[in-house]
Amino acid sequence: MLQKELLKWYASNQRELPWRNTRNPYIIWLSEVILQQTRVQQGLPYFNNFLEKYPNVISMSEANEDEILKLWQGLGYYSRARNMLKTAQLIANNYQGIFPNNYEGLLKLKGIGPYTAAAIASFAYNESVAVLDGNVYRVISRLFAKDEPINGSAGKKLFEELALQFLNKKDPATHNQAIMELGALVCTPQNPKCSECPLQKSCKALDLGLVRTLPVKLKKLKVKTRYLHYFIFEFKGKIAIFQRPEGDIWQNLFDLPLLEASNHLAETELKQNLLEKNWLQINEEVQFLFQTRHILTHQRLEALFFLVRTNNKPALNIQEHWIEPNEIKLKAIPRLFDKFLDWWKSNDLGNLTLKK
Repeated sequence: MLQKELLKWYASNQRELPWRNTRNPYIIWLSEVILQQTRVQQGLPYFNNFLEKYPNVISMSEANEDEILKLWQGLGYYSRARNMLKTAQLIANNYQGIFPNNYEGLLKLKGIGPYTAAAIASFAYNESVAVLDGNVYRVISRLFAKDEPINGSAGKKLFEELALQFLNKKDPATHNQAIMELGALVCTPQNPKCSECPLQKSCKALDLGLVRTLPVKLKKLKVKTRYLHYFIFEFKGKIAIFQRPEGDIWQNLFDLPLLEASNHLAETELKQNLLEKNWLQINEEVQFLFQTRHILTHQRLEALFFLVRTNNKPALNIQEHWIEPNEIKLKAIPRLFDKFLDWWKSNDLGNLTLKK
């Protein structure tokens, strides 16, 4: 029986990970939220840091958003971090600190969708629900040779049905862990190790020579390019930062003042824009520092960083905060801002000490 072969393989090949061999829904939930953002090896330090600071859902519920965003920094999709905090607060305040013990109850929590609810319900409570992440979609698509796009509504319904059909109802927790592990280690997107797969004899894609063409995905949305001109305004040893508003990327993270344009601005255009906004005095200079590119899911950010030393504190009209440079490390900042700090450090320019 295929399910038994899968469990046998898993028993011999599973990785030792801190969120396995536990029925604690908090630990499982935390790991799944983080692993939706990154691979296991990159996610481990984040998981360990969160669990060390917040060992249970009550302690997390007592955190403030800035603390959560700072620990999450670098993972992207910061709305997931904010939802994680809201979920912890909801569980602490409305559920007496106890996670719902079934799939339907878990789905009612903010930030917990079908995948995360199925993972918690299965791993913590051994409920017979199939977990569908990217690894599982790939295994199921190849096993049954299905070319329905996995990111379309019809495809999602089809693969939910197939995954449930394939699920080992006697041990759904181990089965779900096993099929996810198979996708991560053997049935990989590129160069799958079909000769090592416990399901190879029944894999229709392997039989038909379709392994490398499955799964099928609908084309992604067109990537938008944005041109961002960042400014370090230095006034009496302090620099200006602001907290990003709702409705755009990096909501509530701290960032540098910036101008956005339809392309990179030439020096004369840049200064003219700053003068018109009263961000610059006529006798002040704008010094170019650094250029980089940052890729998000549907956006490509082309960023330039500039330094403006001023003796006249500008009114930036962005509810700015003037802070000592060494206070930056205490703030939750976008990875793009972090890239600039890395560049500053690698060029031996000190701890962002900007005084002349």
